[in-house]
This record gives sequence, structure tokens and C-alpha cells, in this order.
Amino acid sequence: MRMLLKARLDTEKGSELIESGRMGELLESLLQRLQPEAAYFTPDRGHRSCLMVFDMQDSSQLVALSEPFFNEMGAEVTVQPAMNVDDVKRGLASLKG
Repeated sequence: MRMLLKARLDTEKGSELIESGRMGELLESLLQRLQPEAAYFTPDRGHRSCLMVFDMQDSSQLVALSEPFFNEMGAEVTVQPAMNVDDVKRGLASLKG
């Protein structure tokens, strides 16, 4: 199922990761693990944030996917189902008749 993960990083932990040079390698590791179809990085309410759209095969994956954000970045994490335009069209078509 297509999912949208949003992580808002703790500013202090994020700064420490940048200063130590670990932020790039940590992000690369997360990108390899998630294999997102899209990844965006943006400030959100004064915090470094990322949004990633990825495919989750089983809900049990949520633990392994979110823990690095919690443990390494002190992030607030939300994950929710997401649809693209084709998904919405299929859903609307299922309402007919």
C-alpha cells in the first residue's frame, strides 16, 4: 500500500547529525530502506522535515521503517495511506453502480 511518511526532526539532534557528518549517510540509509517513489525535504513549523512516499507491503514494516527517525533524529513521525490520481480514479469508479 502506498504510504506517506512525514518526519519532523528534533532541531538539536539534526544539528548534531549535520555537524558530525552523519546526516547524509543516515538519510542515504533511510532512502535505501524505504525505496520511496518520492522524497522531499522542507522546513515545517521551524523544524527540518522530510516527506516520503513509499510502498509498505505489511504493517509490521512500520517498526523498522520509523525507528531510525525516532532513535537517530528524535523525530515526530506520522505515516498514513496515500493515493495518486490513478488510485483516486479507481476508487471513484468503484462507487458507480
